[in-house]
Amino acid sequence: MKKIILIIILVFSFKSQSQDLWTLEECVNRALNENISIKQAELDYMDSEISKKTAVGNFLPNLNIGSSHSWNVGLNQNITTGLLENVTTQFSSMNLSMNIDILNGLKNIKQLHLANLSILANQYQLADMKENISLLVANSFLQILFNKEILKVQKLQLEISKNEVERANELVKNGVIPRGDLFEFEANLTSVEKSVIDAENSLKLAKISLAQLLLIEDYETFDIVDNEYQLDISNILDKSPKEIFAYAVENKNEIKIAETNLEIAKKSLELNKSFLQPRLSAFYSLSTRIAYSDRLMGTGELNYVPIGIVENTNQRVLAPVQGTKIVPPKSFADQFDTNKGQNYGLSLSIPVLNGFSTRSNVNRSKVNVKRSENFLFQRKLDLENTINQAYNDASGSLKAYQASQKSLESRKLSFEYAQEKFNLGAMNPYEYSQVKQRFESAQSDLIRSKFDLIFKLKVLEFYFGVPIKIN
Repeated sequence: MKKIILIIILVFSFKSQSQDLWTLEECVNRALNENISIKQAELDYMDSEISKKTAVGNFLPNLNIGSSHSWNVGLNQNITTGLLENVTTQFSSMNLSMNIDILNGLKNIKQLHLANLSILANQYQLADMKENISLLVANSFLQILFNKEILKVQKLQLEISKNEVERANELVKNGVIPRGDLFEFEANLTSVEKSVIDAENSLKLAKISLAQLLLIEDYETFDIVDNEYQLDISNILDKSPKEIFAYAVENKNEIKIAETNLEIAKKSLELNKSFLQPRLSAFYSLSTRIAYSDRLMGTGELNYVPIGIVENTNQRVLAPVQGTKIVPPKSFADQFDTNKGQNYGLSLSIPVLNGFSTRSNVNRSKVNVKRSENFLFQRKLDLENTINQAYNDASGSLKAYQASQKSLESRKLSFEYAQEKFNLGAMNPYEYSQVKQRFESAQSDLIRSKFDLIFKLKVLEFYFGVPIKIN
């Protein structure tokens, strides 16, 4: 049972440790999911989708329904006594209104086109941001790998320096070299120990930098998969800078963004011009009202009331007056139908003078079109310069890497030969130390040129649409 529990603990311990090791793909996915700038770009895209719904809604008629109910409290005539009294009366009213554009200079269509272009621009912006973040993560990932390689070399040199001190002690005891030479090896050991500490600090800082980029708070335990990454020189350098630029100018999002912004500027110009056109719209409204107060109503019975006397005969003149009675208000349905009214017609608006604001907006849109054209041209120039620079950098890095390989081979043979001479007492410690330092420098130069070449090749592949991967 104890063995089983121990095995389970070891398995879970291994899993928990392996989960702390991040691959490049996991780092990129984490950055794309957590990066604040990308989240903001996604919100911009959502906002452009909402704007499109508004543009579509402009084709629909405006329909509004309203109602009100009021209480009138104060001095009013009592219909029973005819006297002014403080009474409360209630009224309700309802209305429905509709308005639809018939002709408005194709403004609604142009607004819809503008909304679609805005969605497209935000899509390109989001994709471009994701590509740039991925490249930044890859660079930080490679920096950790570079620092790990440097640390391995420094630790190896530390072991060599420790062995050298032990060997020097034996040579001193045997009287082959003076004790003063031993101090030189001990000083070199101290220097190498410091180099190891510096390499460890550089590695730690590189890990913290990537962890912060990924918004990982527990950066103390953060680490990447510690595999031996081999340099795989792709055939990207077989492509000419013109071929890479031709692909990039057709496919890179930064160019598509500039092109879409130019189209947006042109559509904005068309939209502002539409405000100079006459606007014809149709309208219709239906309204009714309801009162809740009692009312006077005729009874149908006639009463004759004297209204005067005939001159000379003194005969009274009688007029028929219908009797009245107080009745409750009509029902809601009856009043709704009886009191309803309709209003419909056409409305024409012709812009004549509006303080030059519409003309100014048109002229401003023309300027924005020119500005967008210049920006697109400049982006293409910048992209071409960047690709040419990246191509030259990658070519130079490849030559530097090949030269570093040859230099390391020569320095290694020289160091092995110096070790043999030193062990035989045919070389003094100072000369031996110089040869060793050149060998250590050649190792560091090879590692540095290796990772510099990897990143510059990845940058060049990035412009040619090759997915970012590290083997």
